Amino acid sequence: MAMVAALFVSGPSFAQDGWITIFNGKSLDGWKVGENANSFSLVDGALQVAGPRAHLFYDGPVKNHMFKNFEFRATVMTKPGSNSGIYFHTTYQEKGWPDLGYEVQVNNSHTDWIRTGSLYNVVNVKETYVKDNEWYTEYVKVEGKHITVKINDRVVVDYEEADVDKRDPDTIRRVISSGTFALQAHDPKSIVFYKQIQVRPLTE
Repeated sequence: MAMVAALFVSGPSFAQDGWITIFNGKSLDGWKVGENANSFSLVDGALQVAGPRAHLFYDGPVKNHMFKNFEFRATVMTKPGSNSGIYFHTTYQEKGWPDLGYEVQVNNSHTDWIRTGSLYNVVNVKETYVKDNEWYTEYVKVEGKHITVKINDRVVVDYEEADVDKRDPDTIRRVISSGTFALQAHDPKSIVFYKQIQVRPLTE
């Protein structure tokens, strides 16, 4: 935890088009991690996610880290055999897999067949749209009950939330509400990089 805390030196930056940078490659200011803090580090202006299970939660000042309707985007690169995820509408937890919120999958070649862009175990994408070792853009939009996920501007999920009570019990708490974002360290063999992480809040 001390390592991460020592990196807290700068805040978000605001763009004219409404996009707000919440990770600028220079620090982890405004982010909070519980278990296994060493799974997150800065490498050449990017966030490296590599190590045992851990989750890095946005805890900064933008919208008081409480988002309902929004657009989110990040530039991502996976190494071969790696798995990660981007959570939204979640809340900080010290340990374990986040109980709340949807996970947008980051996985181009891990043994888990659920691929990049999936709303994990809700809308699963089998196709692989991007390659390991290449930077790509992962985009999420939530407006009302509608979720859109794009990979390099290609829509891979277009989902309207309904009948949550009829889902598999494991996904009952994966619902649209409000909350923060979290980035996942999945396992010690997975190495994933994130940069240019931005959010654009929409009208509530």
